[in-house]
Amino acid sequence: MAVREILRMGHPLLLQHAEAVEAFDTPGLHALLQDLHDTMEAANGAGLAAPQIGVSLQVVVFGVRSNPRYPDAAQVPYTVLINPRITPLDDALEDGWEGCLSVPGLRGVVPRHQNIRYQGFDPQGNAIDRTVSGFHARVVQHECDHLIGLLYPMRMHDLTRLGYTSVLFPGMAEDADD
Repeated sequence: MAVREILRMGHPLLLQHAEAVEAFDTPGLHALLQDLHDTMEAANGAGLAAPQIGVSLQVVVFGVRSNPRYPDAAQVPYTVLINPRITPLDDALEDGWEGCLSVPGLRGVVPRHQNIRYQGFDPQGNAIDRTVSGFHARVVQHECDHLIGLLYPMRMHDLTRLGYTSVLFPGMAEDADD
């Protein structure tokens, strides 16, 4: 459908709690999902949440095959997740570098649960229930944070571990700045 503008940190919509989706398998929902997919792909994102394109609904898309922004990342299957719930499976946390299309050009070290269960729905309203770990778990947690008004810098414990991608990782594909 369309590549949409990605809202940047500081936009008030990114700090709000998104509304639950109440109607599945509608033309409007499918159009939103296509826009999310097209925008994520155009920006080389690992995921994208509806609030990032100005839509305050509990909808995220994510998936990683080969991505220049995350060259060493494990693959994550492309997933549409609606009205998600995340349950940590244990207390194990892992620090890892994250970037965000709403915080272009920067990366930071963020603690995330290593092992989670996520539940929600697909576009037709069918239940999704998965147990994941590692990078897959990190991506899901990052995207779902957008639905409760959190950006990754808000989860950081040590702001000395926040910096420009070009300085921290010379030679890595730049995060988009436009």
